[in-house]
Amino acid sequence: MIDIRPLADRSDFSAFFEFPWRHYADDPNWAPPLVSMRRELLDKAKHPAWKYMDGEYFAAWRDGQMVGTVAAFVNHAHNRYQDENIGFFGLFEAIDEQEVASGLLEAAADWARGRGVEAIRGPANFTTNEECGLLVDNFSQPVIMMPYNPPWYQALVEGAGFEKVMDVHCIYQDRGTIEESNSLVRLERLVGRAAQRSGISVRKMKARDKKAEFERFQEIYNAAWEKNWGFIPMNDEELGALVDDLGMLVEPDLAFFAEIADDPVGFALTIPNFNEALCRAYPRPGVPEIVTMAQVAWHWKVRKTIRGVRMPLMGVKQEHRNKGVELAMLLAVMKALLPSQYDYLDSGWILETNPLIKISLSLGGKIYKTHRFYEKSLSV
Repeated sequence: MIDIRPLADRSDFSAFFEFPWRHYADDPNWAPPLVSMRRELLDKAKHPAWKYMDGEYFAAWRDGQMVGTVAAFVNHAHNRYQDENIGFFGLFEAIDEQEVASGLLEAAADWARGRGVEAIRGPANFTTNEECGLLVDNFSQPVIMMPYNPPWYQALVEGAGFEKVMDVHCIYQDRGTIEESNSLVRLERLVGRAAQRSGISVRKMKARDKKAEFERFQEIYNAAWEKNWGFIPMNDEELGALVDDLGMLVEPDLAFFAEIADDPVGFALTIPNFNEALCRAYPRPGVPEIVTMAQVAWHWKVRKTIRGVRMPLMGVKQEHRNKGVELAMLLAVMKALLPSQYDYLDSGWILETNPLIKISLSLGGKIYKTHRFYEKSLSV
């Protein structure tokens, strides 16, 4: 018998909190989060998104053992901004049994249906500014701030009646591809012409002015992504959380602003793939985080075992697109990668409808991971 119910007490929440460590205990590709970041994600009083969301956590139990989890929520900011009336599911984890997965997802759908929404979409934890989408291919270790799940989740979600609504892709480029291809020469020629026409210049992030730089990033980000599928603007509290999460990771030599007439019009934020160090340190409940962070610092700064970087965020203001700004920032990132300690670049995620994918592929990149958003109608 499977018992699916909302979390009832502190003991339930503790089991929910720790479930991924048990669920992925034998999976070498899973990247455990910092315990503090997991705590902040689940704490409705602290996570900024809960200021404009309603939701509930559910778990599936068998013989007193938790065998799956899910969150159901309505993101009112999303519905207002995107002019939709939908709910979401997230934090979905389940053993490889359709009964468990279908029960969890139906509990989430029932909860959302009771709030009068027309459909439920996911997975998302909890906005498109965070980890979202179901991994449907290449189940290798994820890069920082990208979700991971076992291969069987796709069949479980589709078996519960969900259908694809959007794919997002990750693009991979490595040092060898960049050096062996003609992409840098081609890019420099194209960017040179664009700079002459539009006056584009690219500069590195100012290391001593990170707060102001992140505020510039927020303004460009909200303007650049305003028409994107699933997007909602980042507010000041969410920016503060992002600065807290990424501030220690950002290397100014790998973060760039594009300017026209001294006005910032685009950005490319690139960070080391912190997951490579996290997997070695393996943070987990019960281990003091100061110990974990010392181990992470050892692998990152001393042993220099992090071999790749991720570009999680890139954007250009609408009025300055098709001027070569995107190419100028890609050139800056690729040129910065070559003399660094890093060997590869992950650019993701990118909507399957975004023309930037074609540009990246033409420069030697390849699609190497796909994450999928699913949706189920609740109107019937």
